[in-house]
Amino acid sequence: MSSDSPVLVDFDEGIAWVTLNRPEKRNAMNPALNETMVRVLDELEGDDRCQVLVLTGAGDSFSAGMDIKEYFRDVEAAENPTISLIRARRASSQWQWKWLSMWSKPTIAMVNGWCLGGAFIPLVACDLAVAAEEAQFGIADVNWGIPPGGILTKSLSAVMSQRDALYYIMTGENFDGRAAQRMGVVNEAVPREELRTRTRELALKLASKNPYVLRASKVGYRHASQMAWDQAEDYLYAKVEQTQHLDPERSRVNGMKQFLDEKSFRPGLGNLRRP
Repeated sequence: MSSDSPVLVDFDEGIAWVTLNRPEKRNAMNPALNETMVRVLDELEGDDRCQVLVLTGAGDSFSAGMDIKEYFRDVEAAENPTISLIRARRASSQWQWKWLSMWSKPTIAMVNGWCLGGAFIPLVACDLAVAAEEAQFGIADVNWGIPPGGILTKSLSAVMSQRDALYYIMTGENFDGRAAQRMGVVNEAVPREELRTRTRELALKLASKNPYVLRASKVGYRHASQMAWDQAEDYLYAKVEQTQHLDPERSRVNGMKQFLDEKSFRPGLGNLRRP
């Protein structure tokens, strides 16, 4: 992709670094960026150069959320505003949570700076998240006289306690990467100068795992968390059986051999070797 594209993609040892590229707008997500991200996710899913996707932002921001002017006013001023709004909403929701949360490969959000409003949706949709300690998070909608839009509130409820979510929704205050880690919004917060190194380390660890098992594990968790216990039990056993059938690496057989026969793997002390 050209350097003026709203989304940039770089490959590095199985990692696809996907960068929202509107730094002059703090990477606010407009219809063009959303439509590009739909294409990027579709293409990378079948690209063997991508084993793990890292989502980040150019410049000093992860994303400032939705581009209010382009997403709302410009859409409303279009020749057919109803159809334009439908298309804008579809592209936005398609990549930010419908696809990203169930994407077939591991995903990591690398929050390098400002993460505001609607940017929480793709952040939460990613499997894991690492932030700079200095990064600033905020849900400022109340300051503009409106409640949080889209499924922002739903995404917050998936990672924050009721007390924390309501505090920041109702006050409009910001919080930093350290607070984000304490509240479970991100897995880790590290100094900004260590952010890419730590994220790359985590991505390479995921890339070393069996992709079929990772896919079943993440999708299984997403679905089972919304199910009753009996339904989840039946569904997760089915995912295990499905993985055994699809996995060409026969990881379960290999793992049992290492654990029971070779005694070469002890949980917590070593790693299973991929065949």
